[in-house]
Amino acid sequence: MVMGPTHAVSGAAAWLAGCWAAGHWWHYHPGPVELGVGAAVCAGAALLPDLDLSGRVTANKGGATVAHTFGVVSLFFAECVEKFSLGVYKLTRMKRDPQRHNGHRTLTHTWLFNIGLGFGVGALCTRFGKWAVIGVLFVMFGLAIRGVLAEWAKKRGWLITTLLSAAAAFVAYALLPAGRGYPVIGAAIAAGGIVHTFGDMITKAGCPILWPLPTGRRTWREFGIPDAIAVEVGGGVERRLLLPLFVIVAIVAGIAVAAPDVVQRVVQAALA
Repeated sequence: MVMGPTHAVSGAAAWLAGCWAAGHWWHYHPGPVELGVGAAVCAGAALLPDLDLSGRVTANKGGATVAHTFGVVSLFFAECVEKFSLGVYKLTRMKRDPQRHNGHRTLTHTWLFNIGLGFGVGALCTRFGKWAVIGVLFVMFGLAIRGVLAEWAKKRGWLITTLLSAAAAFVAYALLPAGRGYPVIGAAIAAGGIVHTFGDMITKAGCPILWPLPTGRRTWREFGIPDAIAVEVGGGVERRLLLPLFVIVAIVAGIAVAAPDVVQRVVQAALA
């Protein structure tokens, strides 16, 4: 499991780079608010799959870092997700799938789940409007804060994260263009979850991304890169290479989308 900050920043970087590509080839040009909200939601969603790693709820211990975002409430939710994921695993496993005693890195780490979640959230926001949008933004912003500002959020505690998330959600809703920004939320959630799986696939564990498609008499086959070149979680490659790289991509892509004239002038000056 890649560290939270790497997951979150990779989600934001992927969204900003995707918006640049969409503008360059398909003439999609989101406004500044849509761009920022999409990046924040994608950053939060890039941590969401790890809500299947539960801990000890009453003691507020254990579980993935992101499960502590909203204190005991999010830990309890993580435990429910873990148990539900384990149940789905047991119901759909084939003969060659190993026995498991927890649901981590199962259902929420599949592409079907994340794409379905994105469509579902987009439909929910479109159907129910204001309070659905604010609720989704509140959760996603909280996960993003816990991921991007991991140490800061840990020291301040879940209450500060909760208050900041709520304030940001109300402000974002007030600034988003009515209707137009809602499908972006669903797309950003799907994209963030898929980016998460790619992050885990470069570690030794891998992800069962193609569930429920059977592959070699297994429905939960974990795909990834060979162990010899796998990234060590929290190791030097992640901390010194991947995380700084994602930060640079996010900054450059964000500037390219928000201020294309600036990038064009820089390129022209470099080629002159």
